[in-house]
Amino acid sequence: MSGRDRTITPCEVHDLIADGHIIVIYQDYVLKLDSWLEKHPGGTLAILHMVGKDATDEIDAYHRPPTLKTMGAFRIGRKPPGLWPNSTPPIRGGVYTKRDPLPSVTISSADDDVEVAADEVSDSESSSVNDSASVVSEKSMLTSYTSDEDSGEKPRPGLKVIWKTADDASKTKVFNGDKAAYTEWAMEQEVEKALRDYPSVDPKVQVDIQKKYRALHQRIYDEGLYNCPYLAYGKELARYSLLFSAFLVALRSEWYMTSACFLGLFWHQIMFTAHDAGHRAITGNFEIDSLIGMFIADFCCGLSIGWWKSSHNVHHLITNHPQHDPDIQNTPLFATCPSFFKSLHSSYYNFTFVWDKACEILVPYQKYTYYPVMGIARFNLYLLSWLHVISSRSSGLGNSKAWWIRPTEIAFMSCYWYIFGYLLLWCTLPTWTIRVAFVLVSHIITMPLHVQITLSHWGMSTSELGESESFAQRQLRTTMDVDCPAWLDFIHGGLQFQSVHHLFPRAPRHNLRKIQKYVMEFCEETGVPYTLLGFVDGNKHVISRLHEVGEQVGHLVNCQKYMASTGESGLH
Repeated sequence: MSGRDRTITPCEVHDLIADGHIIVIYQDYVLKLDSWLEKHPGGTLAILHMVGKDATDEIDAYHRPPTLKTMGAFRIGRKPPGLWPNSTPPIRGGVYTKRDPLPSVTISSADDDVEVAADEVSDSESSSVNDSASVVSEKSMLTSYTSDEDSGEKPRPGLKVIWKTADDASKTKVFNGDKAAYTEWAMEQEVEKALRDYPSVDPKVQVDIQKKYRALHQRIYDEGLYNCPYLAYGKELARYSLLFSAFLVALRSEWYMTSACFLGLFWHQIMFTAHDAGHRAITGNFEIDSLIGMFIADFCCGLSIGWWKSSHNVHHLITNHPQHDPDIQNTPLFATCPSFFKSLHSSYYNFTFVWDKACEILVPYQKYTYYPVMGIARFNLYLLSWLHVISSRSSGLGNSKAWWIRPTEIAFMSCYWYIFGYLLLWCTLPTWTIRVAFVLVSHIITMPLHVQITLSHWGMSTSELGESESFAQRQLRTTMDVDCPAWLDFIHGGLQFQSVHHLFPRAPRHNLRKIQKYVMEFCEETGVPYTLLGFVDGNKHVISRLHEVGEQVGHLVNCQKYMASTGESGLH
């Protein structure tokens, strides 16, 4: 048997990772991706988050069949028969140290149809499966927060939390201003709720969901729903041209604020196609889709498609994880879960988001600041775009197919600022008042796009349930869809089908409504909840979540203030 066909055990993979190698499981093969890591057009983090894991579903979801055929070049052996015991990637805190081989261990399920074999499983690997499958004995849900100051009695600093257990009994716990203890408790409650609401993360349950997802994935292929409906883009182009023409006509007529509105609408609509290009959902060709994305995002809108792809790929793979998903790392402005109450180090930004005084002041009011901040969010994207193109993350694309992306992005973004900043704002608009108003109006008009992006995630689960949870269940647990009539799809740009999109990220957005019915059938068959809310109810859901987290912070701050001023715990 050749070296590329020999069986490589989990213990051997553990030792390879301990030596610094990048090992990922795909189908029945063990892949060593050391040489490809820095060349990966999707960024290094997309690979690093899959180290030590069976990433078959993630790889299939993000790569076209011709690309999948090249995976064999990185194969160093086969995995043992059965379910691979996923271990935590080093970037997420997994610890790997070389050790002597362990005795053979078999992990099996009660279902005879699912054989789970793992020869020489290391202690940490077997525990990751067992821990993720365990269920906290007392499943409960947080229902209300009060403080002793609210009772009308002598003010005391205790944060009183009332919740109901599985048997509908009420329980109360009081925290005396101990933020760390409260944070850990609140995070446990989030996990318990997710374990109660979603199918068990026991391997035998998850492997069944995995099989059904793969069958659905093949069905999408067979029915041609990965094929781009180019006629739909003809309609899109007509709409973009109409909006841009209206902007020019109003500008020439000196209807400056009307012109700003049409420019904002043009930006809002055309970025949906940039999103498609970023996922290679238009032509499927790397160079062509990259050029389309750069022309729209960088040249027409001043935003780096490279930055967007870098962060968006990670967001898709590790959705709603407080430490790793850059899309929910927004302190001190917003905190979407109690995990942010302790300082978190972002693996994406390589930066520690410190929970400080600014957070304690701003987060309690986040439900009020949500829409105003979304209105000016585009300015932050300009900053992030330029920081990306001058960073090592952009320059580090060693792939020969991607060397030209960074200089092209810089050129296109420079052209945008020359046209918009100099020719339009400086040379065309007559006064500083009109210039400032034009910038604000045109940028605030794009607010629904930013609301749409956050709407499908900020109100959903942020808990980590262990490495045995399937790709499909995690995506459905952390994402929701927004219901709307078909004739309004162009306003949402396909982003209202976020759950469907996260399951099939390369599927053209014009096909997502067709795929939605299959996803609903999949969820009914597997028991994985499918969250679908109307636009108004979805906004209420997010605001309610922001209010809940903000209220927790407010009560904790009041407790700490009381203790600081009196030196007493106030608990009797």
